[in-house]
Amino acid sequence: MKNNVYIIVIIFVSLFSCKTSNSSFTKTDKPIATPNDTVRIANDKLEYEVIIIDPGFSTWLAANALPRNYHSQSYLESKNRIWVSEWNNRVLQPMRYSPNLYEMTINYDSNVDYGYEVNYLIYNYMVYFQNTYKQKLFGYVPLR
Repeated sequence: MKNNVYIIVIIFVSLFSCKTSNSSFTKTDKPIATPNDTVRIANDKLEYEVIIIDPGFSTWLAANALPRNYHSQSYLESKNRIWVSEWNNRVLQPMRYSPNLYEMTINYDSNVDYGYEVNYLIYNYMVYFQNTYKQKLFGYVPLR
């Protein structure tokens, strides 16, 4: 049985208009989330799938992330373990933390070897998220 691990699913829909009620969408309107806004990793052998949807993350990743293999996998795993744990705590406290930011828990099992690429993307998403949305999950967060 395939286990789906949907890491982050955040879609922000903002519509700004000076008109009040006469606005409508046509077929030429572009969707809010494009395929370039989605980062997907799947591994059928380990039976996991990671999907990150957040407008701007792909661009940020290409422009700001440190190169692959800059950090060791064990470093990335330790940061992910702490940040994902705090993320999940915040999902469970919607009265204290915005449910618009913390929509769903992340099923990250520290006993599973997800490999370098998955840990690299989760780590960088957490850096992006904390800097973009002015959140501090725990400890030092690189400014990029």
